[in-house]
Amino acid sequence: MKVAYKVWLDKDGKAFGEGPYRLLKLIEQTGSLHQAAMKMKMSYRKAWLTIHSMEEKLGFILLDKHAGGHTGGGSTITLAGAEFIQHYEEFRDEVKKSLEDIYCKHFDPPAQ
Repeated sequence: MKVAYKVWLDKDGKAFGEGPYRLLKLIEQTGSLHQAAMKMKMSYRKAWLTIHSMEEKLGFILLDKHAGGHTGGGSTITLAGAEFIQHYEEFRDEVKKSLEDIYCKHFDPPAQ
């Protein structure tokens, strides 16, 4: 048995969680919102709306978007977005450790 949980940040509705986090990490890896959406088996429109909703709720821009053309378009994470991702990763890691410690305290005490 193990502890299971979901954690997200809320601001008048879900503002950020694991799905949006994975989307941003894939954008970071691929340099493309379109490619990230495809890897998540998500429509481009849904991915774009997710980014737009997060930016509105968080109050800052997450992506610098570059229009297409002969060189192609792309997206990069803004400095504010990168800092937010870093804080979220640290927060998520601390939540995981804390919940595992609490779980062990109540359900998996050390053998005596």
